[in-house]
Amino acid sequence: MAKPDPALLDPARYPFRTDVDIRFGDIDLNRHVNNVALAGFVEEGRVRFHKASGFHSAIAGLGAMAVSIAIEFIGQAYYPGTMTIHAGASRIGSSSYEMELLLCQDERAVSFARATMVCLKDGKPFALPDSFRDSVKDWMVRA
Repeated sequence: MAKPDPALLDPARYPFRTDVDIRFGDIDLNRHVNNVALAGFVEEGRVRFHKASGFHSAIAGLGAMAVSIAIEFIGQAYYPGTMTIHAGASRIGSSSYEMELLLCQDERAVSFARATMVCLKDGKPFALPDSFRDSVKDWMVRA
């Protein structure tokens, strides 16, 4: 993934926000939050977004899988502190949807990620439930 469009680094565009404490174990020898820990924050943001947006309840009885996650590391984060995760859906397909996440510390962009989720039934792609399609409009990244 190329460096993100600067417009995607604007937290105001994202309908979802959550804060996660940075742990001492998240830092590397240079006292920066390491890239593996940043990937963990992306995962945490994705899961929290799914709960808040209703994706978890909409796919009850079905499954979901992240089939693609691309992360751009664009700044440093430090311990102690809080990682603010902004997220929103960006594209809705027939059985998949794409989401974007922006990680910030002290209002500085640290990382941008794009993830593609696929809805599954019996291990195969399955149409996204209409209940999610209807509700996700309120959770889209704003233009």
